[in-house]
Amino acid sequence: MVLRVDLGQSGTRLRMGDISINSTRGKLAGEQPLSALRSVFEDIEKLSSEVVALSCTGFGGIVTDPDEFGALCKEFFGAKKVAVIDDGLAGFFGALHGANGVVLSIGGGVVAVGGRDGEFAHRDGLGSTFGDEGGGFWLGKLGITKALAVRQGRASDADLLEAFHAQLLAYDRLESKNGSEAATLAIESARTLLDAADSGAKSAVAIRNEGAHLLAQTVIATWLGVHGPTDASPQIAIAGGPSANTNYVDAIQNSIKAALPNAQFISALGDNLDGALWIAEKLTSDAPPLLRWSHEL
Repeated sequence: MVLRVDLGQSGTRLRMGDISINSTRGKLAGEQPLSALRSVFEDIEKLSSEVVALSCTGFGGIVTDPDEFGALCKEFFGAKKVAVIDDGLAGFFGALHGANGVVLSIGGGVVAVGGRDGEFAHRDGLGSTFGDEGGGFWLGKLGITKALAVRQGRASDADLLEAFHAQLLAYDRLESKNGSEAATLAIESARTLLDAADSGAKSAVAIRNEGAHLLAQTVIATWLGVHGPTDASPQIAIAGGPSANTNYVDAIQNSIKAALPNAQFISALGDNLDGALWIAEKLTSDAPPLLRWSHEL
């Protein structure tokens, strides 16, 4: 039986058969996936599995030495085989079950993974400082930035200022305006930005539209990265928290259609844990740099 692990920024999920564990311990800012996993494993109940599939945030599209993860899983679970997977690839297989296409995952950050006839491409996932354009941090940060400008008289949008009233109060209470709590506030403010756009706040609409365009470009670049023809019909799934906003998804899809007119937009068939299982059972060889296997040392 395969033990599946999904290490994220906001927590970690583990599943094996009927056993399901949710931990609030995720990968902290600046932390490496290996040390984050050790902290998670030290705090959960004792489990045993010969095969472990690890879906991890923090690789940025390049999975590091798998044997370090293999040794960790052997220590805690007695594992003999360990799949070390970039979480974008796990999301791809979870959502499309191996079909040709692209999965765009929007959380606090952004990652897109595409696959076509065994070839894979990874785009964005570059982190909030230099990438993750259109993701939750990006949306919330720009919303708060614009609302602060309005409050200072450097911009004009009374509707946005009203919509971000609670967020600005939270901003004022921050001891550090550049620390982890500030980043969390930005991510949590993404929904406020999208709601404000739905209500017609002009600055919020402009931010939403720019985010949708940037995300569409990420999807298009991912499909082209696997040498996908522009006249093909790739399956495209958009998942993650901000994707709950219908208008945001519609804007992303409309922008994608301008370059990939035959794209088929589908609902994700599963999540990262489903993708980790799919990989463990059906993709048992390396697919570098997104998947590397560690076998018994």
